[in-house]
Amino acid sequence: MELEFDGVIWEWRGPAPYHFVSVPEDECEQLAETAAAVTYGWGMIPVAVEVGATRWTTSLWPKDGGYVVPLKDKVRRAEGLELGQEVTVRLTVDV
Repeated sequence: MELEFDGVIWEWRGPAPYHFVSVPEDECEQLAETAAAVTYGWGMIPVAVEVGATRWTTSLWPKDGGYVVPLKDKVRRAEGLELGQEVTVRLTVDV
């Protein structure tokens, strides 16, 4: 399964701050259909992500009935991404 969407970078300021992009509702519905086949503990979904020219593997985190894409600092630096910036995210889920 391949998905592409635009989203705004936001920050979670917990004990270990992290940046994310929320997956839009329509794409979350598509992910939910395949989640049972690919998820592991806590509802995490392993994915390959591409933003700009940077590609990496991670897992989507479940949040508030949807999913969020974690953006590593290394990725944000490589692509020159800032908090509040809109980015295009491409996800690949091995089903």
